Amino acid sequence: MKFTYDFAEINGKVTMIDFLDSLSIKERAKIFAYIEKLVELKNNGIQPKENLSKHLEDGIFELRVSFENRISRSFYFYEAEKQIIFTHGFVKKEQKTPKNEIEKAKSIRKLWRSGK
Repeated sequence: MKFTYDFAEINGKVTMIDFLDSLSIKERAKIFAYIEKLVELKNNGIQPKENLSKHLEDGIFELRVSFENRISRSFYFYEAEKQIIFTHGFVKKEQKTPKNEIEKAKSIRKLWRSGK
């Protein structure tokens, strides 16, 4: 079975899609290209380098995408059946990933799992 990806939907709301909609078409396309690259690497048994994907804590990871003048982070976790579930994203304004963004990803994961 191969890795696939999806976006967490909570009460009819998909926060990852809301984030993607806030970006330019060029930035959105770049994020989707990075998601595809992540899936391809995982399907080939290759561990992504930290400049692409980094484990933060408690099974929450971030996909790192740099644009011309800013950086985005998209949060995800792994689910059974080799599923990568994206929770949300944001445009980074500081060096360190804000703790509240990690907590938001954990909260979305918990709600998503309880709704399955």
